[in-house]
Amino acid sequence: MADIKREYALNALLALGLLLVPIWALYNGAPFTITLFTRIAILALAGIGLNIALGLGGMVSFGHAVYFGLGGYVAGILAQHAFNGAPILGLPGTNQMLIIWPVAMVLSGLLAAVIGAFSLRTSGIFFIMITLAFAQMVYYFAVSWPAYGGEDGLPIYVRNQFPGLNTMRPFELFIVCWGVLMLALGVFALIRASRFGAALMAIRQNPDRVASLGINPFGVKLAAFVISGMITGLAGALMADLSRFASPAAMAWTMSGELIVIIILGGTGRLFGPVAGAAFLVGFEVFFGGLTEHWKLWLGLVLLAAVLFNRGGIVALIAGRERLG
Repeated sequence: MADIKREYALNALLALGLLLVPIWALYNGAPFTITLFTRIAILALAGIGLNIALGLGGMVSFGHAVYFGLGGYVAGILAQHAFNGAPILGLPGTNQMLIIWPVAMVLSGLLAAVIGAFSLRTSGIFFIMITLAFAQMVYYFAVSWPAYGGEDGLPIYVRNQFPGLNTMRPFELFIVCWGVLMLALGVFALIRASRFGAALMAIRQNPDRVASLGINPFGVKLAAFVISGMITGLAGALMADLSRFASPAAMAWTMSGELIVIIILGGTGRLFGPVAGAAFLVGFEVFFGGLTEHWKLWLGLVLLAAVLFNRGGIVALIAGRERLG
């Protein structure tokens, strides 16, 4: 019971801290800090997407960056067509986030359905390699797509718009990202507490026993994989707006590895694990990256220690071993 209370308190602290520090930065003229926390919120959102597949379903996808990058390209391509007035597939472009987000999520979900339909027929190292192979195929397609920048990427000249806010102001963009992150955390909590989530976690532990109860493990895992890809695609659209740039590098295998690192550091399957992991990763990069160009070596040592001695991640280290919040 004490572990549960500590975890709820930690969750509340992370949610409030993620909001209060940018508010402090706004009134103290520190836009870099606001941008830093916006990046944390977006990476945490992408981590929530992967956490559904990996943390709840045990699906170690090494190709989730493809949905992250696809979301970014949706934001960039629609913004470019809105800027130059040229139609896309006979339809006009748009710079409205509330239109871009559903498009990014639907396309990411469709791609996840195709990839999942093939990769979920395997398991273990074969699943990891198939998801990686699909992601690299899309990555090389983006690199060789000259209409939208090829390997140079696609600039977004003016950030896409959200009703009632000026997203060119760092704090107002942060508020959008923080709000979306809180909604995604609510979705994750609902999924984990639902019968669907219970079936997904049971399949992770013993798929044969679940199948004997009349539940189709493939269908449950595919649905979770699609939801996971949709949330990660939404995060990619937000990251493209933050950087005002859509890049094929967002689809590279290194980005997939970064998302997995966020989950492991924060706590696999934990509600606020992606938030803690993203905050740690970004903070580690900023602090140690300013001291040495070899900061990734030290990150590797931290990750090694986490895997060997604290598999529950930061949340378990602070709140305790029992998984709930």
